[in-house]
Amino acid sequence: MKKALLSVSDKEGIVEFAKELVKLDFKLLSTGGTFKLLKENHIEVLEVSDYTQSPELFEGRIKTLHPKIHGGILYKRDDENHKNQAKEYNIEKIDLVCVNLYPFKKTTLMSDDLDEIIENIDIGGPTMIRSAAKNYKDVLVVCDILDYERIIKTLKEGKDDEKFRLDLMIKAYEHTANYDSYIANYMNERFNGGFGASKFIVGQKVFETKYGENPHQKGILYQFDDFFNHHFKALKGEASFNNLTDMNAALNLASAFDKAPAVAIVKHGNACGFAIKEGLLQSYTHALKCDSISAYGGVVAINGSLDETLARKINEIYVEVILAANVTKEALAVFEGKKRIKIFTQENPYLVRPYDLYDFKHINGGFVYQNSDEVSEKELKNAELKSERKASEGELKDLEIALKIAALTKSNNVVYVKNGAMVAIGMGMTSRIDAAKAAIMKAKEMGLDLEGCVLASEAFFPFRDSIDEASRVGVKAIVEPGGSIRDDEVIQAANEYGISLYFTGVRHFLH
Repeated sequence: MKKALLSVSDKEGIVEFAKELVKLDFKLLSTGGTFKLLKENHIEVLEVSDYTQSPELFEGRIKTLHPKIHGGILYKRDDENHKNQAKEYNIEKIDLVCVNLYPFKKTTLMSDDLDEIIENIDIGGPTMIRSAAKNYKDVLVVCDILDYERIIKTLKEGKDDEKFRLDLMIKAYEHTANYDSYIANYMNERFNGGFGASKFIVGQKVFETKYGENPHQKGILYQFDDFFNHHFKALKGEASFNNLTDMNAALNLASAFDKAPAVAIVKHGNACGFAIKEGLLQSYTHALKCDSISAYGGVVAINGSLDETLARKINEIYVEVILAANVTKEALAVFEGKKRIKIFTQENPYLVRPYDLYDFKHINGGFVYQNSDEVSEKELKNAELKSERKASEGELKDLEIALKIAALTKSNNVVYVKNGAMVAIGMGMTSRIDAAKAAIMKAKEMGLDLEGCVLASEAFFPFRDSIDEASRVGVKAIVEPGGSIRDDEVIQAANEYGISLYFTGVRHFLH
């Protein structure tokens, strides 16, 4: 008779799975709470301690760590030496191992008690999973409750071939690697400020993209903590690799102002339009004015509901992607005849984004890792006034918008905002004065009047030339980090032109 060892922390579906295994002539072994649950449901099962004739020890820390368990899992069925040893030591084969692990992560979210957290580090579970996975040709290893039905169906059909078992083996090692990675990362976060000797980046596959950045590259979306499962629904079209990176930039910007009716337009990772007006329709209209040429084929992120009126306005030009907090049926119908447009929703009142504590970037041979950047709510409030003139209340609101856009835009950049809308932006330049000039030139092309606008820079102005340039178009207030050896010249220039100048002391490079 075949044997199956069942020992699970998450007991959802285990009773049904056990009953089906019994029907398939499996003899069941189990431990602790799983054993108790199976007995309560009148399922014939033998407790592991009775099977091994060895008691559970040290408050259950030792239960399955026994030669009759691991020998039964690990010995090679087609190896005569292994078979003889198994017979000599009365070790019977175990053909299926179903284990999921102590809820370490859940415990860390619910408790800060280190002793309790340590007790929820599973030892026997990962060991059994790894043993079964190593001997996958002879042993089925089960660690995902979503696989129960598929495994029973496969066993009934006699299709549990090596390929099927190999897939389960890979999933098993992914499972234990994920588990150990979370423990290591948690301990480094708790005791080493998040920066240990090793760093483990773990994600779960969501879907494959058609290709990567280019057609010859493969692309896949992986997620942390189920974010995309809960906050990303495709209503029309499939997201490409490049769509996802652009949507990320648009989401970060559109969601940066709480419940404000913000609309962001992004192309190639940078904002080409942004506004917060009295409503989403007005916000989109003013966002589009900043650079309607670049907006063509771009991504629009809407911090609220995409309704029919706004949909008709957006439909006047070609945008490739719309990401909205929610979408009405009437709005979706507007785009029914447009094959190329893609529409995604989070099905929330407002856009939400996860805040990852850390950020990383691949470089050849490894990756660089850092705390995530963020414009704090107090950054502008605590900024130091360096000029003689103070900004008005309206200018301060515009400075906040400009500052957040600048922080989320490729360096070097400068951002011009007027009455709640971005009116010019220069980004990704090798010099700040070039960014300033490029932004002003684009604004002129778009027929936008910059008189009375504000300006933000994500890093300090190395020379006064950008202030001189700002004065020519009527900039009234500027926010920047400060810290240049020529800050005095920059302050002097601001005073010459009657421009309000604030230093935040915080740089926001984005490379």
